[in-house]
Amino acid sequence: MRLDKYLKVSRLIKRRTVANEACDAGRVLINDRPAKASANVKAGDVITIQFGNKEVKVEVLDVQETVRKEEAGELYRYLT
Repeated sequence: MRLDKYLKVSRLIKRRTVANEACDAGRVLINDRPAKASANVKAGDVITIQFGNKEVKVEVLDVQETVRKEEAGELYRYLT
């Protein structure tokens, strides 16, 4: 699944366009490497997102095309 879509489906970032802009600005890393919005996400990847001076690091547990809002938290696990 594309990185921008995963960020939206998992609700780490609310909108896909915002996820695209974050990737273009270099604020999203997959396994400590800068990632484009079109990068492929798979289970086991570590995604780091920088929101201003705050950094969120999550491990991808599952990849699904659609999930309900209550189940979105089950797609990833916080690392820091």
